[in-house]
Amino acid sequence: MATLKETAQNFKPKVTRNISELKEVSTDVEIKHDGKGYNTEEDKEYTYSYLLLNNEEYRVPMSVIGHLKDILEEKPDLKTFKVKKSGEGRKGTKYSVIPLD
Repeated sequence: MATLKETAQNFKPKVTRNISELKEVSTDVEIKHDGKGYNTEEDKEYTYSYLLLNNEEYRVPMSVIGHLKDILEEKPDLKTFKVKKSGEGRKGTKYSVIPLD
C-alpha cells in the first residue's frame, strides 16, 4: 500500500494536448468523444473529442472536424493532414487544416 508521500511524489497530472501539436495525423485514426473538462468561467462541465496516441490525449476541436469535412468533400482519398493553430484563448484561437498528400 502506498503512502500519501509516495503517491504525491509519483503524481503526474492528466494533460490533454492539442491536435496541432502533432506533426501529422492520419484520417484513419480512431476518434473518441467522451473527454470531459470543466470550464471555471462558466462553472460547468463540457465534453470534447480527442485522439488517443501513445497513451496521450490530443483534443480535436469541432472546427478542425468541420474543416476536414470540407477538404474530404474535394479530396476523399486524403490520408494525412496537419493542423496549424494561431491565436490564444477560447474565442481567439483559429485552426487551419493542411492536407499533406
